Amino acid sequence: MEKLTMAIQKSGRLSEDSIKLLKKCGIRIQNGNNKLKAKTNGFPLELIFLRDDDIPQYVEDGVADAGILGLNEVLEKNKQVEVIENLGFSRCRLSVAIPRDMDYPGKEALNGKRIATSYPILLEKFIRENGLKAEIHPISGSVEVTPGLGLADAIFEIVSSGSTLLSNGLKEVETVLQSEAVMITGTSLPQEIQGLLDQLLFRIRSVQKAAHNKYILLNAPESKLEQIISLIPGIKSPTMMPLAESGWYSLHSVISEDDFWDVIDQLKAAGAEGILVVPIENMVT
Repeated sequence: MEKLTMAIQKSGRLSEDSIKLLKKCGIRIQNGNNKLKAKTNGFPLELIFLRDDDIPQYVEDGVADAGILGLNEVLEKNKQVEVIENLGFSRCRLSVAIPRDMDYPGKEALNGKRIATSYPILLEKFIRENGLKAEIHPISGSVEVTPGLGLADAIFEIVSSGSTLLSNGLKEVETVLQSEAVMITGTSLPQEIQGLLDQLLFRIRSVQKAAHNKYILLNAPESKLEQIISLIPGIKSPTMMPLAESGWYSLHSVISEDDFWDVIDQLKAAGAEGILVVPIENMVT
């Protein structure tokens, strides 16, 4: 039986979030990520646990059919792979940071500076596109400490909360790339493997839709039905059932998490009562 082989990061937050996503898709991992490979139940999938910066090479070489990693690593490695899905977790940004006491009138302040980074290819691109002249110092360890040690004047590195910059006396001055976890594949896959990948993507998209929507149940007076239904149109239209009490109906629908509180306020103002909101596990449309 054919199976899909996927590479994911062997440790860290992105690895944990990738495994959590697969579990939500009904895929159970048989052995933990302390091994190179893991079989799964619930889907014909085999996992390979790698360093995130090795994943693009493995996918390009066909050792793995697909991979999950940060967009920043995909662009830095510049391999022959395709980004086929943005996954929405492990969001961060790739930024330029300088010592807090250094003036920064604009990008030109970086001219002649030594910039330490673990992303030399993306930094070189940023320097070139902005017509700057700066020295690139590739670093594989803790980049944030280099200005304090006198090894660099600035850094170009991944930023999440910014607390690491703050603790090292740095400030963020340029955001170059917004990154998140993505799924990649090689430039061509056998038809059978592509079919499995499409099935997995269907599950992932169903989980993602569910995460951004809520199931809502409420009671509405008959006189306000039209107005309330207009506020919760749902996927096609709300489900409506009469209550035992004459003149009242129960409405069931789906609303976007982004609109949640605004819609709730409008529903209350329109006369809705007994509003219940329930998380959705999967959403198939």
